[in-house]
Amino acid sequence: MTANEKKELVKAVLNASSTCPELREACKIYLNDTDGGNEKAKAEMLIAELEEDVCALDSTLAFFESDAAKGIFGDALDGKLKAAREAKANGETVCICDGCRAGAAILEKKDEFLK
Repeated sequence: MTANEKKELVKAVLNASSTCPELREACKIYLNDTDGGNEKAKAEMLIAELEEDVCALDSTLAFFESDAAKGIFGDALDGKLKAAREAKANGETVCICDGCRAGAAILEKKDEFLK
C-alpha cells in the first residue's frame, strides 16, 4: 500500500459526516506530515482511535432500534434501520456509516500503516 493510498483512506474517514471529533483530530494529525519521521507514532495513535470508534453493526442496530435514534434521525430512521438489517443479513459486521466503513478498511490494513 502506497503512502497516497493510506492518505486517501484516512481522508475518507476525516471527510465522513459520522466521524467523531476525536477521530477527526487523529486523522488530521496523521495527515499533517510537517514533522517527518514520526509516521509510526501517528499511525499508532490513529489505529488506537479507530479501534475505539469503529462500531460493530450489532451496536448500530441496537442504537437504531432505540428511542434516542428516533429523536435524532426522525423519518430517515426507517431507511437506516432497513439498510443496517440488510447489511447484517448479508454478513456485514461493521456499522454501515461512511466513517466506520472507511475506518474498518484502515484497520484491515493496520499492519501496513504501522510499518
